[in-house]
Amino acid sequence: MERGNILTGKYAHAAILVKTGEPLKIMDLKIPNLKPGQVLIKVAYSGVCHTQILEMDGKKGIDKFLPHTLGHEGSGIVIKTGEGVAKIKPGDHVVLSWIKGSGADVPSSVYESDFGKVNAGAITTFMDYAVISENRLTPIKKEMPLKEAALLGCAIPTGAGIVLNSTGLRPGDTIAIFGIGGIGASAVIAADIMAAAKIIAIDIFDHKLEHARSLGATHTLNTRKQDCLSEIYKITDGKGVDYAIESAGKRETMEMAFRSVRDMGGLCVLAGNLPVGEQISIDPFDLIKGKRIVGSWGGETKPDRDIPLYVDLYLKGRLNLEKLITHCYFLDEINNAIDDLKSGKVVRALIDFQARHGDL
Repeated sequence: MERGNILTGKYAHAAILVKTGEPLKIMDLKIPNLKPGQVLIKVAYSGVCHTQILEMDGKKGIDKFLPHTLGHEGSGIVIKTGEGVAKIKPGDHVVLSWIKGSGADVPSSVYESDFGKVNAGAITTFMDYAVISENRLTPIKKEMPLKEAALLGCAIPTGAGIVLNSTGLRPGDTIAIFGIGGIGASAVIAADIMAAAKIIAIDIFDHKLEHARSLGATHTLNTRKQDCLSEIYKITDGKGVDYAIESAGKRETMEMAFRSVRDMGGLCVLAGNLPVGEQISIDPFDLIKGKRIVGSWGGETKPDRDIPLYVDLYLKGRLNLEKLITHCYFLDEINNAIDDLKSGKVVRALIDFQARHGDL
């Protein structure tokens, strides 16, 4: 298949979900003509998130769009814009995010392949060239490395966004973060930036807890080895934490996170996703005592406002994104990346397309 200077009508190399419960299939897709409001992106890096695992395992409900593309966090360079696109222009460096910003909202595309039609949503990042809706793209300064910029599509906006936008955490406050994956680790980084007095990281893997220490956690707890709820109350002199963030996506940790916050104003924020139909249980008397529990939609992030702020923090040396990236893979290794994420080996993994594109 012809590649060269790729434009619409040429081909992209992609990882496709053909059937739930099975590994992704690597195939070439013919790039469709751009609709008004769409943009063709040369993808530089893509994040790999637990959301993709839920989709692959069929735990988000019946999948009506198979076969389809995947991926919702990345970075890249604008190749071509569709009619009416005013936010960005060819040559711009951009962050790709599932979180909606300004611009046209074009919900879907259809690619052709040797195996038939392949569906895609407004954003997809598990491919080296992708058609993206304008409102899923945010232009960034070219001084920002594209590798670290990929984290600004989901991990940082959600994890750091919860700390900065959802909790109202102030210097001296206490916070517990359950699950040290990409989102939990991002929350640790943000809590450290905000000078939280006690940052308690909770996970089942010691290597992730060590990583959390390097990012700014003041205390670490392993749920397989310790009574974490009792330890949290000891650390906070019997009061409980001001804030708790649950990003592990487990029923037990969601319930524990809510119980860990203090009476009279303690706030628990749920960021993790449970399989469809699974529920949590809480004691309503805790609500009467003033504990609060809420969900978060991408850390209440407004991409056009927040992503440039994260870029500036990084360029000023205040946002340590390099430590957040623990593994990189090529697209052909994507099922290995998924397996490593499932096993707990990975904090945040990226798919690196540089080998195909050359120097970006």
